[in-house]
Amino acid sequence: MQRPLFFLLLLSSMSAAAQRSLDVQGHRGCRGLMPENTIPAMRKAQDLGVTTLEMDIAISQDKQPLLSHDPFLNADFVYRPDGSAIPKAEEKSYRIYNMPYREVRRYDVGSHGNPKFPRQQKLKTYKPLLAEVIDSAEAYARRKHLALPRYNIETKVSPEGDNLFHPAPEEFVQLLMPVLVAKKVLDRVTIQSFDPRTLEVVHRLYPAVQTALLVENIKGLEYNLKRLTFKPSIYSPAYKLVTPDLVQSCHQQGVKVIPWTVNSAAEINKLIEQQVDGVITDYPDLLSAK
Repeated sequence: MQRPLFFLLLLSSMSAAAQRSLDVQGHRGCRGLMPENTIPAMRKAQDLGVTTLEMDIAISQDKQPLLSHDPFLNADFVYRPDGSAIPKAEEKSYRIYNMPYREVRRYDVGSHGNPKFPRQQKLKTYKPLLAEVIDSAEAYARRKHLALPRYNIETKVSPEGDNLFHPAPEEFVQLLMPVLVAKKVLDRVTIQSFDPRTLEVVHRLYPAVQTALLVENIKGLEYNLKRLTFKPSIYSPAYKLVTPDLVQSCHQQGVKVIPWTVNSAAEINKLIEQQVDGVITDYPDLLSAK
């Protein structure tokens, strides 16, 4: 059976991109294939050959950085320890910042799957600590003779969430970064955020660490770069905002472009042709097609 044309084009573009060291990032590990922000998702992404493990950080009541995109237990796919569902209307009362980690860990985030991702494998798993994820990924890479991964870590903060869903930016960074220092992975870390405040703290305290400004507004490159007092390592827009002019303007300023979240082979191919420096995808298997 003849392979669809877009896959042939994708593989051709990937060959050219490999020469530019395209950074393939598994979004929340590989959300389309495994429960998001879990150790199984990160290992699957490693098996698929990603360069970077992308993940989100929340902070528990006892001040421990753990993987979670939502600052609460999302009723779409998180189930109580007794196996019962969390009512959608009540999910925001399950604030992670109001729960000790030992309690957060008891909730099942994978057995029922995520209805938005029908290919996602269903398995019982939990929200892990960041330290545990790094230990697992490093050990897995060595055991499987894989390249050690990079880590793209999003600080999930917003002004309206300060001291309600998470610590204020200064404290958030002070809780997050010592884990990365202790694990000796700072040279393979990018800290990303939609909120410039944590990026400012990271840049002040750890100027050698890469930063990425996440963008979903349509106000343009110049406006968004002015939201920071320094130039980020990476400009990370929603993929539909990428144009050849945007990529060229970023590259002229020494800033890489890594868009999110790209989930079709056709769109990945288009972005590679536009000379982006990487892609963030829920489906890393699109880039490991043979």
